[in-house]
Amino acid sequence: MAVNHSNANNGTYREKALKMYPWVCGRCARDFQGKDLKMLTVHHRDHNHSNNPADGSNWELLCVYCHDNEHQKYLEADAQGDIEHEEPQAGTYNAFAGLAALLEKKDSDHG
Repeated sequence: MAVNHSNANNGTYREKALKMYPWVCGRCARDFQGKDLKMLTVHHRDHNHSNNPADGSNWELLCVYCHDNEHQKYLEADAQGDIEHEEPQAGTYNAFAGLAALLEKKDSDHG
């Protein structure tokens, strides 16, 4: 189920989230650039669209497909009475994996 994010805060928290986080889906690890960036959405981890802390701790970037899937899982958990036990899974993709090694190599090549 698609979630309508047309409230007045949409642009504000989406813009902030896009500045804070790498443009990668937190579930499927798909990378987004250019015109495809519109397919990357802000998901509220606690499903409360009014909870928008300035540090972004209630947000994660998800592609539209994973975002719809996350909301479907939430609806199913709600129907079964399991919402309080449902924790979102952290993404396994690490955009900065190996960065330290690359920086060390760059320093040693120039030193």
